[in-house]
Amino acid sequence: MSSEPKSPTPTPGDTYKGWLFKWTNYIKGYQRRWFVLSNGLLSYYRTQAEMGHTCRGTINLATANIVVEDSCNFVISNGGAQTYHLKASSEVERQRWITALELAFDTGNNSDDSCEDGPSAPPASGHGGGRTLDIQSTLRTLGSKVEDLDTCNDLIVKHGSALQRSLSELEGIQPGADVGDKMRQVTERATLFRITSNAMINACRDFLSLAQNHSKRWQKALQLERDQRVRLEETLEQLAKQHNHLERAFRGATVLPSSNSNPALGSKGSLSGKGDSSDEDDNNVFFDAMEEPAEFITVPADPKYHRRSGSNVSGFSNETGMDDLSVNFDELSVASSPESPQSLELEPVRQRRTRIPDKPNYYLNLWSIMKNCIGKELSKIPMPVNFNEPLSMLQRLSEDLEYFELLDKASKCQSSLEQMCYVAAFTVSSYSTTVHRTGKPFNPLLGETFELDRLRECGYRSLCEQVSHHPPAAAHHAFSEKGWTLRQEITLASKFRGKYLSIMPLGAIQCMFAKSNNHYSWKKVTTTVHNIIVGKLWIDQSGEIDVVNHKTGDRCHLKFAPYSYFSRDVPRKVTGVVTDKDGKAHYVLSGTWDEKMEFSRIMQSSKSENGAEGKQRTVYQTLKAKEIWRKNPLPEGAETMYFFSSLALTLNEPEEGIAPTDSRRRPDQRLMEDGHWDEANAEKQRLEEKQRTVRREREREVIKAAQTPDEASTQEPITDSPLKSPHQDSHQALWFEKTDDAQSGETLHVYKGGYWETKDSGAWDMCPDIF
Repeated sequence: MSSEPKSPTPTPGDTYKGWLFKWTNYIKGYQRRWFVLSNGLLSYYRTQAEMGHTCRGTINLATANIVVEDSCNFVISNGGAQTYHLKASSEVERQRWITALELAFDTGNNSDDSCEDGPSAPPASGHGGGRTLDIQSTLRTLGSKVEDLDTCNDLIVKHGSALQRSLSELEGIQPGADVGDKMRQVTERATLFRITSNAMINACRDFLSLAQNHSKRWQKALQLERDQRVRLEETLEQLAKQHNHLERAFRGATVLPSSNSNPALGSKGSLSGKGDSSDEDDNNVFFDAMEEPAEFITVPADPKYHRRSGSNVSGFSNETGMDDLSVNFDELSVASSPESPQSLELEPVRQRRTRIPDKPNYYLNLWSIMKNCIGKELSKIPMPVNFNEPLSMLQRLSEDLEYFELLDKASKCQSSLEQMCYVAAFTVSSYSTTVHRTGKPFNPLLGETFELDRLRECGYRSLCEQVSHHPPAAAHHAFSEKGWTLRQEITLASKFRGKYLSIMPLGAIQCMFAKSNNHYSWKKVTTTVHNIIVGKLWIDQSGEIDVVNHKTGDRCHLKFAPYSYFSRDVPRKVTGVVTDKDGKAHYVLSGTWDEKMEFSRIMQSSKSENGAEGKQRTVYQTLKAKEIWRKNPLPEGAETMYFFSSLALTLNEPEEGIAPTDSRRRPDQRLMEDGHWDEANAEKQRLEEKQRTVRREREREVIKAAQTPDEASTQEPITDSPLKSPHQDSHQALWFEKTDDAQSGETLHVYKGGYWETKDSGAWDMCPDIF
C-alpha cells in the first residue's frame, strides 16, 4: 500500500488513510478505493487525486455500527441507507483499520457527551453533565460522612471498653483502700465516652439531613425523567404512526424502479444489500415482498407478575405453563437425571470426523443448462453434480435431528403448553442449516435408505427410505430412548422461474411422546432460492406453520416472514403464539430461523385500536423473554466444506454394517465428496440410466402379465417399488408401509420394523441392487 500508515494504532484525532476494496455491485464486485478517516468521518475516493474535488461518499462513525465478517472483510453501517462492505488486503491491515475506526467512534461519542451544549457553555442545572457532577459531589460528601461515622464508631468501641474495665476495677477494690485515683480514672474515661457519643450523634444527624435533602431532589428528578420518558414514548408512537401512514401513501402513489440494491447474503448470512446508495451501486437487482402488518405486538407485563413465591418452584410444570425459572430448572433436571447419557455411558463413543475434502472451484455455465428448464419440474431435469452438495436428500432430511435436545426437553414437560414451545422451537431449528446451503442434495434412487445411529451418543436412531420416485417421496422414522418418536413423509414440488427457484415440501411431520401420549403434527414452509442466473445465491423461508396437538387441541401458529426490502424487521423473522383448545394464548415465540428463538409467557392480552388497514391487533403483556434455542456455530473452515454443520460433516462418513442401499454407498456421491467431479457426473448418469432400465423392465412384465385374463384381474398396479423379494408386496417399500393415521387423519408411510434387527444379523438379502 503506497500510503500505508506506519503505526497500527493511530491516536484519536489523527487522519488515517489507505486503500481498501469496496463492494459496488454484482457486475463490478469489489473495487479499489482510497479511504480517508478524519474527525470521525470516513470518506472514500476513486483515486488519491480526487481528494481535492470529488468525494464519492462519507459516513459518520458517531452513529455507525462496525461488524467484522472474516479475516479481511468488515462492514460499516449507520443503520440507514449507508452500508459499506469493505475488504482489506490482509488481516493485519484490516485490524489497523478496525482499531482506527473504533478510536474515532469512541472519540466522537465522548466529544458529543462532554460538549453537547458547546465547548464554553456550562452544563444546565439538573441536566446532562451538571446532574452528573452534582451526583458525584453528593456521593463524595456522603462518603466522607460515612467515614466520620466509622471513625466515631471505632472510638466509641475503644472508650466504652476502657470505661468498662475501669468500672470493673472499681468494684473489685478492697475496703479501706484509696479509691480517689480509681474514681478520677473512671471520670476521665466516662468524659471521653460522652464526647465520642456526642460526635457520633452529630455525625448521624449530618448524614441524615444530607441524605434527606438530596433524596427529595433525586426523587423530584426521577419523577421528571419518568414524565419525560412518557412524553417521549407518546411522541415516538405518534411519529411511528405518521411514518407508517406516509410510507403506505408513498407506496400507493409511486411506482418503484425495478433496479435497486440486492438483499444478497453476506458471509454471516445477513440479508443486507452490499454497498450503499452511491453512484456505484446502480446495477443491483432485489427480490422484495410487501411487508404485512404484524398480527400482534408484545409489551412487558406489570412487574407484580415477576414476584414469585417459593411455591412457584414446586409448581414449575402446571397447566398454565412455565414460570420464570423454567429453562434453568429443566437444564438442571437434565444434568442430574440418572437417565442422562453421561451416567449411562461406560465406554468411549466413536470419534466422528470433523473435516471433508475442500470443495473444488469448478466453473460451469449455469445459463446454458437452466435456460431450457424454466417452468419444468426440477426433479425431472438431469443436473450435473456441480450444482450438488455431497449429501443425498435422505441425509438432509436426517439433519432435522440436529437439535434433538429440544425434543428430549419436551419429553420431560408435564404441561402440554410447555411441551408445545419446545416442539415449535424444534420445527424452526430444522431450517437453520439451510441459510448458507445453496447446493442441491442428490435425488435418492428408489429404494435408497439412510440410517443415522446415534443411540450411544445421543439416545436416538433414525431411518430414511425413498419410497417413491415420481413424484419423489421419502419416509423418515426416528425414535429416542428419552420417550419421543418422530416420523415424516416429504414430497418435494419445485418450480424454476428463471429468477428464483421455489421448493414446496408436501406431506406431514408427526412427533409423539410416550409419557403423555401427546401427538403433534405440522408441515414445512416454502423454500426460495434467489439469484439463480445472476448474482450471489441466497435462500429465504416463508409461509406459515400450524403445530397441532391432536390430543389436547393445543396449537402453535408460526409465521415465517418473507424478506422485504421495505421491512423494518430483522431478516428471517419468525413469530408464533401458543394457544390452548379454547383459543386462549399462553406463550409468544419470536426470533429468527437462522439464529435463535425465544419464548415469553403471556400474563394479559387485549385488543388494540384499528390500524391503518382497519385490522385489530392483539397486545400481549409478557414476562421477560427466555432463550429456548440457539444455532450451533459452524465448524472452522465451513465455507470450504459446503457450509456443512458438525452433524452434516459426519453423515456421509463410511460405516461398517450398514445396508447395501445406504446413501453412504452411492459411488457418484462418494466421488464428488473426494473432489472427482467428472467421474461423479459419469457415475450419476449410469445410476440414473440403470434406474430407468429397471422401471421399463418392470412395466413390460406388468403388461405381459396383464395379457393373461386370469392374471390381469389380480395384477398389482405399476409402482416405483424395485423390490423383488417374495416376502414383499410389489406396491410396498422395504421398511415402511402406507397407512392412515387416526389422530391426524394423514396418510403416510410408517416404519413397520425389522431394519435394526436385520442389521444386527447382517442378512441384507432382501435389499435391491440399486447402485
